[in-house]
Amino acid sequence: MIGNQAQKLEELVASNSSKKSKKTRFIAITSGKGGVGKSTISSNLAYVLSQSGLNVGIFDADIGLANLDVMFNVKIKKNILHVLKGEAKVSDILIPITRNLILIPGESGDEILKYSDMALFERFMEEAQVLDKLDVMIIDTGAGIGEHIQMFLDAADDVIVVTVPDPAAITDAYATIKTIATLRDDIGVIMNQVKNEKEALAVFNKIKKVALANIGENLSLELIGKIDHSVKVSTSVKQRALFSAAYPSSLVHRDIVSIANNIIKKLERDVLVTPNESGLSGLFKRLMGHF
Repeated sequence: MIGNQAQKLEELVASNSSKKSKKTRFIAITSGKGGVGKSTISSNLAYVLSQSGLNVGIFDADIGLANLDVMFNVKIKKNILHVLKGEAKVSDILIPITRNLILIPGESGDEILKYSDMALFERFMEEAQVLDKLDVMIIDTGAGIGEHIQMFLDAADDVIVVTVPDPAAITDAYATIKTIATLRDDIGVIMNQVKNEKEALAVFNKIKKVALANIGENLSLELIGKIDHSVKVSTSVKQRALFSAAYPSSLVHRDIVSIANNIIKKLERDVLVTPNESGLSGLFKRLMGHF
């Protein structure tokens, strides 16, 4: 049954695609454990990318701990599951944050794909085309290596693991990288709450050395950037504000801008246009490959 629905979905997305559609780059941000600043980085990165002129969507896929509404200081009444149940339209759940940034309230990976009515899902796919102009979609996943999280990691173009220079967090980050390596051989890392670039490089190089020795030389592990430890970050979180917006002259803002620039460079290199992999419908098309 699911396989038949997946085939119908592929046909639906293909038929609805426009040759003028741009390919959305899907970037999953994850972590080995909670409390390392994953959602803080996801929200600020999405904001900075949108400020550069890109059309950005941020999808909250952090099961049970969805907190992007807190990060952006907005109220969420309904999420994507309500759309799939026919209780809301896609346009009803989208929350505009800035001119080029849209928050897409999500649900658990397994729940959002347990739809019972193909007609409702087809309507959802058609409505989701409102997001086909997105250049980037940040997927803020949950921490850990659960099956539903792996589904999003496998569907993404880029996977970035966030960790801090704490022994327990580093161990969990390595375990996460090891699991992701069974899905793909290219993984990015962001070192958060570091003293400086020297510490970020030292910790990253230790992780990379162990990973290459135990996972294999084919693994491409890249340091996407670092974010220094700063009271401005914790202060902004308490104030339900983005540190990049609240402290645009800070060093941590420069750090997130540097990370955003590294991602923009990847976008510029990826010039191939795949119309049926754009926006929210493109993400769901990829997710359906798991069923």
